Amino acid sequence: MLIVNEREIMKTYGMEEAIQDVKDVLTAKAASQIAAPHRTVIEFPQHEASALYMPSADLVKEVTAVKVVTIFPNNPSNGMPTTQGVVLVTDAQNGKHLAMLNASYLTRLRTGALSGIATDHLAKKDATVLTVIGTGAMAFEQVLGVLQVRKIERILLVNRTPAKAQVFGQKLQDFGVEIPFEVIENVSEAVRQADVICCATRSTEPVFNGADLQPGTHVNGVGSYLPHMLEMDVETITRASKIVVDDFEGVKEEAGELINAEKIGEWSFENVFSELGKLVTKEVSGRENAEEITLFKSVGAAYYDLAVAKGVYSKAKEHDVGTEIEI
Repeated sequence: MLIVNEREIMKTYGMEEAIQDVKDVLTAKAASQIAAPHRTVIEFPQHEASALYMPSADLVKEVTAVKVVTIFPNNPSNGMPTTQGVVLVTDAQNGKHLAMLNASYLTRLRTGALSGIATDHLAKKDATVLTVIGTGAMAFEQVLGVLQVRKIERILLVNRTPAKAQVFGQKLQDFGVEIPFEVIENVSEAVRQADVICCATRSTEPVFNGADLQPGTHVNGVGSYLPHMLEMDVETITRASKIVVDDFEGVKEEAGELINAEKIGEWSFENVFSELGKLVTKEVSGRENAEEITLFKSVGAAYYDLAVAKGVYSKAKEHDVGTEIEI
């Protein structure tokens, strides 16, 4: 079995490859070539934490993957990362377990790729201002995904702790992002200036006011993934002319904002415009005018992990990356 750690993955596989691999898996899924059982989530309320178990398979290329990821928000106080995960890749022709990959970076990367694809279809072509609300672990690849598809000229960073937003901005620059960033404490100001907004928090209450959204804004909401999480308010949902989701069955069970909006009678899942895959396969169109407000909601699905895991395994074999072990 090949073991590939996060550092090795980051050296060989990035956002451009992830976006293409995610597009490919969405095309395959549209052709009924992907098996995608719903994931299992086990919560640990005493730690405000969860463990997620996510299987999937490519029925044509005959590869399966199972991701196990844990999310423990209190870990940083103990010097440990919030998110830890692994992906097991298996040959479905003979059952041989091919590789074990670090999944933390891959989870962030595929989620950023999803937002990049959604932004490409739903944001204005001339979008130049990106507002990032929440500058934790998931946010970095959100920025990279958007930058892959739009010529952003300014990045506005919002965090409950401004110092953390400043560190995040410096990390972007150290990575090679030369776009100027600004830390803004007034979230309304940051939202009103935005062409694209990325929300990547685990908040249980809205992190911005939907009334502040300007015509033509596109919002990516990727942080909340459990029914009690509500990083976007009802007004954001009702003002959106198009709501696109990464996986319809997943958001019906896990997207707290949408679940809440339907529960109080302000919105219905019947109003979901499309899954992301239909935009990729061009079954439906994305943005149609410069004024509409659009929203992409992502809770994740195992076949997205399968997409990037297959890509990483291929790259690792090609470049002789990783460590072979006997198990």
